[in-house]
Amino acid sequence: MNIRNRYEVIVCGGGMVGAAAACALVHGGIKVALLDRFNPERHWPPESIDIRVSALTKASQNILDMLGAWPGMAQRGVCAYRDMRVWDACADGELHFDCADTAFSELGHLVENRITVAALWDVLDTLPSATCITPAKVVDMRLNGNGRQLRLEDGRCLEADVIIAADGRDSTLRAMAGIAVTGWDYRQDGLVATVSTEMSHQFTAWQRFLPEGPLAFLPLKNGKCSIVWTLSSATSTNHLALADQDFLQVLEQASGGILGKMLSVGPRAAFPLRFQYANRYIDQGFALCGDAAHAMHPLAGQGVNAGLLDAAAIAELVIQTRREKRPLSSLRFLRRYERWRKGDNLMMMSTMDVLNKTYGISAQPLVGLRSAGMNLVNNSELVKAYFNHYAMGLRDDLPKLAKRQVCW
Repeated sequence: MNIRNRYEVIVCGGGMVGAAAACALVHGGIKVALLDRFNPERHWPPESIDIRVSALTKASQNILDMLGAWPGMAQRGVCAYRDMRVWDACADGELHFDCADTAFSELGHLVENRITVAALWDVLDTLPSATCITPAKVVDMRLNGNGRQLRLEDGRCLEADVIIAADGRDSTLRAMAGIAVTGWDYRQDGLVATVSTEMSHQFTAWQRFLPEGPLAFLPLKNGKCSIVWTLSSATSTNHLALADQDFLQVLEQASGGILGKMLSVGPRAAFPLRFQYANRYIDQGFALCGDAAHAMHPLAGQGVNAGLLDAAAIAELVIQTRREKRPLSSLRFLRRYERWRKGDNLMMMSTMDVLNKTYGISAQPLVGLRSAGMNLVNNSELVKAYFNHYAMGLRDDLPKLAKRQVCW
């Protein structure tokens, strides 16, 4: 094997999670190749908005800041949100989370996905032990001594001690590793679009629970809102086919008028929702990160945040293992990664699943009980502070980067 094609770690998937993992590893002096099927967009017209937006927690912000990506993200445009208001369309239950009740000036940030990816790739460009290979489609993976070998569609072969698969919910690498998944389709779609509203979003994340699923209005830096609307697959298909004015009318009715009239809407898209987890996160010289390991309901926007914690955790353990001069292909440290992240992810996924099913209940006695529970939490400073702290990602057993500590 040509030494130029030999790496310590190969990360497959250059999205937010994969690029973050590669960035952290390279900061730790690891020789890394980052593979993706496409070269990510780095420049776009200033007035355009990515249809995919993520709510990043304080823990995720800490990771991205420690990696050197946050300044580039801030320059391209992020939007802090200071409040979160959640209410039940079928009853009088409501929740209000306010950054004034925390030690921070915001609860989190809304960021276009492409901005996070572009900023991470900008950082990788400055790091000499990083090699970004695009376009790169993996067609074969096999064990090779203590590590693994990848064969690309163009015939190139690459070797590494560890392969990290961050190639999404339908991970090709996961299938090649023979790792099965457990899960089910929700028979729901997440409909996303960017809308202009009559009233200001007030730097608040708004979420209304409707019979088919929650409708969220997420504030953007230009005063518009990104919507994430959970609908049955049939309703989603119908809403995508509506003319803009008809869709805006339906959306305004669903919003309960909280932001006044819906004035305009950009392109719409819908993504099928699924509960899914990999039965194993690891194999010899192989680990799963992000959606390749777990896919959860987006009602609390925790998917990418869980993935960034995966990335920070695997990088921390790889760097530590190399520092201790132990083999990176060893299952020992990979099992530590699986134990560290799998339980936390399953807890988050299960919580989102239970919430989604709870708000799908239409029986009136249970609706009243659900609403009473919301109001109980809202009126308890202690309980609400706990939920606020947890939602911001500031919980125990975080990777060092999430706590603003270097891991290299």
